[in-house]
Amino acid sequence: MTTHKTAQTMKPATAAKKLGVYLEATPASFREGVVSRQELNALQADPPEWLRDLRRDGPHPRPVVAAKLGVSIAGLARGGVTEALTTEQIEALKEERPEWLERERATQAEVRKEAQRIKERNAQRAAAESAGS
Repeated sequence: MTTHKTAQTMKPATAAKKLGVYLEATPASFREGVVSRQELNALQADPPEWLRDLRRDGPHPRPVVAAKLGVSIAGLARGGVTEALTTEQIEALKEERPEWLERERATQAEVRKEAQRIKERNAQRAAAESAGS
């Protein structure tokens, strides 16, 4: 008995997320079909012009906006940013430095510092346990 390997496909929303682009800004041909793993790999390896433009200029999805601003996605929501932003809008926010952005960046810095502290503590515990056994 032979088994036929079927191509793994994904919804356009999943592919857009993996590509780091805002689905609503992608071409209709991308949004209306399914994307195979092979097509996704091809898009990542040799992005077409529309993908390069979206990655460079936006609009960007919230995870990308949050990363570019140095805040969490929840921090964006607390700051009132609920829509996709273009690179130009992100740069304008960085220059304006509104109070909410400064506060969320400080919060994010504290979260990272705490995560690093916990990681180091766990590494020290693991080292102590392996030395004791």
